[in-house]
Amino acid sequence: MKPILVLYYSRHGATRELARAIAQGIDSVPGAEARVRTVPPVSTVCEATAPDIPADGPPYVELRDLEECAGLALGSPTRFGNMAAPLKYFLDGTTPQWLSGALAGKPACVFTSTGSLHGGQESTLLSMMLPLLHHGMLLVGIPYTESALTTTQGGGSPYGASHHARQDARGHGLSADEKTLASALGVRLARAALALAVTEQGQRL
Repeated sequence: MKPILVLYYSRHGATRELARAIAQGIDSVPGAEARVRTVPPVSTVCEATAPDIPADGPPYVELRDLEECAGLALGSPTRFGNMAAPLKYFLDGTTPQWLSGALAGKPACVFTSTGSLHGGQESTLLSMMLPLLHHGMLLVGIPYTESALTTTQGGGSPYGASHHARQDARGHGLSADEKTLASALGVRLARAALALAVTEQGQRL
């Protein structure tokens, strides 16, 4: 099967931790493989450019990563109840993929992190779903059959994985429940992608 794209933007590392946990969940499903990518920051200086390869972490995403993926996990820190500008900037450039239907029918999920417990996690997750719906993607969430959803004291919601990073920029790492839920979301996304791949193969036959 084609790889499942885990695409995120992270400023201080909290969203990156969620991306890693989701990727681990994907990789734990036989036949599924995660491809982790990020986006460069957006600068107010018009002349500023990011290096072609980040100093650390995964490579920057390319549009072909969207075209080649079997599914998509999209993550961003919360910015006033919405996704961060760098991720929105990338998505705004995906009109060719929208016109061609490159993502239509593929499963997707979303994840986020906030500095405060009620800092807009759910509104961010819901707003991140909007461009995915326009692309015709099939959204996957976290059901309450995941017991960690009822015991978490930090992030985690039916809309997607999340993390309460607190206002300390250094962060405190994912809680056990947050990591469990992020991994479970990766597993659900991978299983959905595999099921859809089998269905599509049967239709071709």
